[in-house]
Amino acid sequence: MAMQAQTAPMTREERKVILASSLGTVFEWYDFYLYGSLAVIIGAKFFSMFDETTRNIFALLAFAAGFLVRPFGALVFGRLGDLVGRKYTFLVTIVIMGASTFVVGILPTSDQIGISAAIILIILRCLQGLALGGEYGGAATYVAEHAPNGRRGFYTSFIQITATAGLFLSLLVILGVRSIIGEQAFLEWGWRVPFLVSILLLAISVWIRMQMNESPAFQKMKEEGKHSKAPIGEAFGQWKNAKIALFALLGLVMGQAVVWYTGQFYALFFLGNVLKVDGFTTNMLIAWSLLLGSGGFVFFGWLSDKVGRKPIILGGCLIAALTYFPLFKLMSAEANPALHAAHQNIPVQVVVDQSRCSFQFNPTGTARFTEPCDVAKAALARLSVNYRVQNEPGRQGAGVVIAGGPAIEAAGNPQFAAQLQAAVTAAGYPLAANPSVVRMSGPFDIFREQPAVLIGILTLLVIYVTMVYGPIAAALVELFPTRIRYTSMSLPYHIGNGWFGGLMPATAFAMIAQTGDVYYGLWYPIVIALATVVIGLFMVPETKDRDIFAENADGSASTANFRGTRAAE
Repeated sequence: MAMQAQTAPMTREERKVILASSLGTVFEWYDFYLYGSLAVIIGAKFFSMFDETTRNIFALLAFAAGFLVRPFGALVFGRLGDLVGRKYTFLVTIVIMGASTFVVGILPTSDQIGISAAIILIILRCLQGLALGGEYGGAATYVAEHAPNGRRGFYTSFIQITATAGLFLSLLVILGVRSIIGEQAFLEWGWRVPFLVSILLLAISVWIRMQMNESPAFQKMKEEGKHSKAPIGEAFGQWKNAKIALFALLGLVMGQAVVWYTGQFYALFFLGNVLKVDGFTTNMLIAWSLLLGSGGFVFFGWLSDKVGRKPIILGGCLIAALTYFPLFKLMSAEANPALHAAHQNIPVQVVVDQSRCSFQFNPTGTARFTEPCDVAKAALARLSVNYRVQNEPGRQGAGVVIAGGPAIEAAGNPQFAAQLQAAVTAAGYPLAANPSVVRMSGPFDIFREQPAVLIGILTLLVIYVTMVYGPIAAALVELFPTRIRYTSMSLPYHIGNGWFGGLMPATAFAMIAQTGDVYYGLWYPIVIALATVVIGLFMVPETKDRDIFAENADGSASTANFRGTRAAE
């Protein structure tokens, strides 16, 4: 019977389940990514009472808030899903997500209602994060509980496409609106259109999910009275279950999260903020790489049914960790050759008493670094300048020396930022990427040499993402019993992706500012990915042959099955 299940074609009902779950989740991720893609514009619209630097900090704070609350959403909606059912929890999360996004599109700006606009925006971001925290676990659980044994990796891999598809859809809508109405109109009012479009996506999603039936595994368990009365306590208050969640976080999800965010978000940040590539070109390069590489989700999900979840997830973490430095340096050389050359040929020093410097880790965006050393280092990091620190104990203030020239003092100098930018430009640092090298004016400029090479690099990064993310849903579902599955898998997933992944931009910026090396932030995903390889190799069982319906009479996971899987390894 197992062999027949692995070879039988997908039934109409199974296709309907996958389509309904995947489409709804695509729309949720579309909503969530809009903010990330338009963070700079949103900062200007809702935090205009602050200077440019501060408003960007608060815009990042609002974006980070959506990530930080995701684990709480996992607890709230995971518990609801294990108590009430998968289908109705689906409906609640999609309505909260879609409605919150639509309201952003009609929300008055800070010029109209003052600080209230910023407060409401952050509340809406938190609601989005809560909804997203409950969405993924429900979608993965729902599809997995409809999938036959031996094909869960393939079936759930379609859920894994949704995050990338949502990003891709948001980029297409943004690019389309920009092209139709023009950049000036987009900055004034057109940025609202992608948010307003979400009401149509919400209506489609609700209609689709209303057609779905409850998961047969959950329905049967509830009819038999085996469902958990306290999913959170049972999942995390009992060590036998809590330790599995802990090993899932450290030995699977933590590494998957940083590889995913590096391949999609940090690559976007690196191209635009570090290499100074224009927004349209950056979005176009990322869109092409997503289009070319996303088939890997299904391929690696299918392959995990054959060779196992662990070899693919841990292999993706290892390969990514070993190749990030050469790939990002090649990206720099292709996207902005002048900047790449400046990094190697123009010496810049920050002369300061190092005891007065801070590590500028600022995940919430609320910390203020006002010491001259911190001001100088942050300004150089924003200009993508490589520098080294020359320690002079007892020195007051901080001076920046460019190519042996006179020091530009940061202390008590209101013109410091302007003077610094003029000096690094005069020394040979470009303000932006050379338009003749990388700027794209349309989607088919990819046939020029530099865009083609960049798309190749970015596609390889996306393939790493598909390796670690394609099988992760099946791996997590198979680790936990039906009665607490929604709750148990959601929390480690969202701690891993919401915190380890979501904090990457803030952490990477702090590491760059601390060291003066624009590539140093890559150590963050590399170290975490390698830690996941080691922990996962020894502490996480292989689960591809586990029967998720073979549970004990009380509804708990079969420990014999767990031991047998470890023994087989």
